Amino acid sequence: MMRIEPRPEMTKAMLISVPILSAIASLVIAALPIAFAGADILQAYREMFNGVFGSVFAISEMLTRATPLMFTGLAAALAFRARLWNIGAEGQLYLGALMAVTVGTGYLDLPPLMLTPVIILMAALAGAVGMAVPTFLKIRFGADEVVTTLLLNFVILIFVQMMLEGALKDPMGLGWPQSSPIVEEAMLPTLLPRMRVHSGLILALVCAGIAQFMLSRTVWGFRLRAVGENPVAAGYAGIPVNRSLFTIAIVSGGLAGLAGMSEVVGLKGYLTSDLSPGFGYIGIVVAMLAGLSPAGVVLAALFIASVFVGADSMSRAMGVSSYLADLIVALSLLSVLIGGFFTRFRVIWSTRNRRQSP
Repeated sequence: MMRIEPRPEMTKAMLISVPILSAIASLVIAALPIAFAGADILQAYREMFNGVFGSVFAISEMLTRATPLMFTGLAAALAFRARLWNIGAEGQLYLGALMAVTVGTGYLDLPPLMLTPVIILMAALAGAVGMAVPTFLKIRFGADEVVTTLLLNFVILIFVQMMLEGALKDPMGLGWPQSSPIVEEAMLPTLLPRMRVHSGLILALVCAGIAQFMLSRTVWGFRLRAVGENPVAAGYAGIPVNRSLFTIAIVSGGLAGLAGMSEVVGLKGYLTSDLSPGFGYIGIVVAMLAGLSPAGVVLAALFIASVFVGADSMSRAMGVSSYLADLIVALSLLSVLIGGFFTRFRVIWSTRNRRQSP
């Protein structure tokens, strides 16, 4: 007979091993479609590894891809800690990018040393507004934030497309729906010459460090964890639950807005409607793979970015579809969910001796 019961305690070793084993399991399972495609599995993974770590350029491309994932992963991880299900990081990313080009294309006449900080602040504020609205609807009217944040993504994207065809359209863009370029003085400096990796990566690492400290060492972090564990008990203990939810909504949305800012001001230099290939949604996978830990988000973002960059390299070298990266990411999330279940619960097998009647 089988029964499932909660584990009396979850050790730190179990919490750390689940993401690692999940990443390994996703790579092992992904070997099956590689084999079905007729490619050599070891050679395919060798090409993937070389595409990520084979040169300074490859490493820089991986770090460039990981930067927005760190921001959106932090946005999801902190919100999920409070059981505030932010599925709208994609839209908040576009709001941050939209504000960045609004300010950074010469709208404000500021000296270069002030212009970039103002862009960062305004982009974070725009993303925060994108999450504050669904959170207000949740607190005031009980609206499900999963639905409101998800649907708001499409509303925001349509609004961005309207702005790119209207007020923000580049008059020198030959009719292409893109914004005017960011002024050179507002662009984030690159970290390596002739490479695309930029100082937005440093900002993402600083945000992760601050988030980890705030979550584990401050009263704010304790309140956040308490609200996430049991909001009713937290309210009885005197913790302002609604205020805590609204605060974390602002932080979460602001981090997602910084993801859009980093892509525009650090990499592209202008805004288009296809700026993000789904960074907001992939950030949810990053957060889950990290176990909702800000420090773990950095490692998870590096892993996911390595998968995407490595899969592109493998596709060019061996003709294997680059969509394999999406499969590995999906398998990683599935493995984390399964591993998380067995971290919280255990399966007990028992046998009963039956008396046989004469």
